[in-house]
This record gives sequence, C-alpha cells and structure tokens, in this order.
Amino acid sequence: MCRELGITRAAYYKWLHRSIPEAERENIVLAELIREYDERFNHILGYRRMTSWINHFNGTRYSRNRVHRIMKVLNIHSVIRRKRRRYQRSTPETTAENVLKRDFNATRPNEKWTTDVTEFKWYEGPVVHKLYLSVILDLYDRSIVAWVLSTRNDNKLVFDTFEQAIRANPDAKPIFHSDRGFQYTSKVFQAKLLAQGMQQSMSRVGHCIDNGPTEGFWGILKAEMYYLFKFDDEVSLREAIAAYIEFYNTARPQKRYGNLSPSEVRTAALNAEHATQYPIPPNTRIEKYKAKFVA
Repeated sequence: MCRELGITRAAYYKWLHRSIPEAERENIVLAELIREYDERFNHILGYRRMTSWINHFNGTRYSRNRVHRIMKVLNIHSVIRRKRRRYQRSTPETTAENVLKRDFNATRPNEKWTTDVTEFKWYEGPVVHKLYLSVILDLYDRSIVAWVLSTRNDNKLVFDTFEQAIRANPDAKPIFHSDRGFQYTSKVFQAKLLAQGMQQSMSRVGHCIDNGPTEGFWGILKAEMYYLFKFDDEVSLREAIAAYIEFYNTARPQKRYGNLSPSEVRTAALNAEHATQYPIPPNTRIEKYKAKFVA
C-alpha cells in the first residue's frame, strides 16, 4: 500500500501512532453529528440551522464557521428550492382591505391568522394527479392551527379548514388574512368570519409578500419534504404531508423562538398570564435599501 501511494513505511507508521490533537478529535465527532443530522432530516439543513440544531439537541457551542467548514469538506449542503410557478388570477366576488399591512408580528396566540391553499402532484404512471393543501397559520408562534387535504380546490376545502381551526380555538377572534382566492372572497365565507367575530384582511393584487409567512411555509414544506421524493400514490403523499406538518409543529426548532418548536411556544403562551414576546428581527438589507433609496 505504501509503495502504491508513494510514501515511506516509516512515514506511515509515524502517522499511524501519532497522538490526535483534541481539536481534531472534536472535529471528527462534529463531522459524525453533521452526517447524522443531514441524513435524519433529509438534507434540509444549511450550515446556520445545522449549527443551531446540533447545539440545541446536544448542549454544545460549536460556531457557525466551524460547522460550515466541515460541511464543505464533507460536501454536505441544504437542498435548493425550486422557483414558484405563476397562477392565473380569478375574478373576486367581494374583497376586503389589507388590514394586516405586512405587520407579521403578533403579541399573543390567536391574534393574527394567515391562510392559503397550495398544490401538490403525485404520479400514477404517466397520469398526473393533484392534491390540495389548505392551512391556517398563527403569526404569533408560526404554528399550523388547522390543515385539510383534498383532491378538489373548492369552497369545501377552505370551509373545512376554517371550521377545524374554530373547533380547536373556539374563542379565537383574530385578524384573518388571505389572498383574493375565490373561496375567501365568497359571501358565504365572509359570513362565517362575521359570525365568529373575525376581521377579514386580504392581500393586494400582485403582492404575494402581503401573505409572506404562509408563502414562506409553502417554501419550507416543499423544500424540506415534497421536492425530495417522487410520489406515485395518493396515500404516501398524504402521509408524508401529515408527518411533515407534525414535525414542523412539534419538533422543528426555530431560531427566532430560542430554538423552540412552534407547539412549545404556543403551549407556553397559552399557559402563561403574559405571553413571551418574540419580535421579528429587522431585515438589515431592507433597512439599507430604505436608507439609500426611500426618502
């Protein structure tokens, strides 16, 4: 072996019997953790979240630079999101003002809810089938308070999601924000909101960022689960979506909440006299842009 590799036997035995420095030992342990977490979470972790999750679950204090350096050596990186497709607009029956106005910070649970419907595909041979997911997201803890799957993107899908959320939170009277989809602009749905004492809010035309948190959840769900697999039956797709939402709500730490999961944040707030505040960190790039170009 030494002859084939072009090294002397003395050099090989010197390397074999050397004492491994403590820093190198730690790097070996850290590399094994990185490989383990990358496999366990289906390659969804970039170096920032990889650092947070390893430190959170193992009580360690590794730096981002160190984790990043080892991930590059191991050729481990997070999956890349695909571009969103453009959808055709529908003519609304009735609309509401944008009451939320991109104020995505909430001071307590059930203060502000956002909602939307997204599409998934599964393949049975050459035939493409579609499955639609409707969710309601609470802006305080970013938890999914209700979700429903259906093969039809119709009023019933949205109405069932809303009723599920009310059954779980009967006293909730949040600002209810959505886009201008036909389900949300229907007079029947607006009557449901009125009966519950909720104030309706809608995104402006062509401003998807007005519903940014829900759009962000779609990106997370599809990047960390859906795009990683090819589904060939409806049952496996339904099970995968259900499992991921359970994982997202109960086991996916978020840096903004001190590496707590949404359900942990929600439970603590509902059981406390005063809910802990988690202000949204300022976006430094946006602030720099405003300072330079906005009068």
